Amino acid sequence: MNNRLEIGRGLKLTEILGVNKILEELKAQGDPDAIEGMARVGIKTKQVFGVKIPVLKAMAKRIGQNHDLAEELWAINSRETRILACMIEDYKTVTEEQLENWVAEFDFWEICDQCLMSLIVKTPFAKTKAVEWARREQEYVRRAGYVLMALLALKRMKTTNEELLAFLPVIKEGLGDDRRTVRLAISWALRQIGKRNLTLNTAIQKEVEGYKAIKTKTAQWVATDVLKDITREAILKKLHAREYKKDS
Repeated sequence: MNNRLEIGRGLKLTEILGVNKILEELKAQGDPDAIEGMARVGIKTKQVFGVKIPVLKAMAKRIGQNHDLAEELWAINSRETRILACMIEDYKTVTEEQLENWVAEFDFWEICDQCLMSLIVKTPFAKTKAVEWARREQEYVRRAGYVLMALLALKRMKTTNEELLAFLPVIKEGLGDDRRTVRLAISWALRQIGKRNLTLNTAIQKEVEGYKAIKTKTAQWVATDVLKDITREAILKKLHAREYKKDS
């Protein structure tokens, strides 16, 4: 049998599974140009194979959920193994302790965001952790809190208006943090909440108008960035159409 795992066909990865085999495949799928591109956007972990996200998703699909393997892959501490670990971990059985351990080791924005999207937003801890982590000082833990708020608005359709509006005081607490990764996450959270429906759009517009009186770099930038996005004609038209459809 060819030692290289063929993505998308052949035996399921779990049938020939092993961390070493996965590492071989990551090396084979790596793109040197992608590594350079990743470095330019701040992805500088100790080990980067240069495997693109769609390829990792294809591998994860064939592996299936596998808790033990996820923990082994996470322990390797490379970009690809950690993203893959988040993709194959079982969101229904992952523990709060494990999430705390993993989030404490986030060291760049991509692993933070990918882990939140692939795993954490799906867990029953998501709403609680969004608030807890946004109040932590560690840069990527705090970012995780705000990005989680954005994803709860974007992906968890059962999240209510009231639950999303409850994040606003916590978001406001972060306006004194001028770290770029945090600032971008705060904007993302507010923009996604504001794009959920007309009621939330109006509420977010009012909220961020008040940020203009807060004399911090983050507050000023966020106010401009959020208002520019959520008041676009295309966004408002879509929200009005959605409201009309709901009422008809």
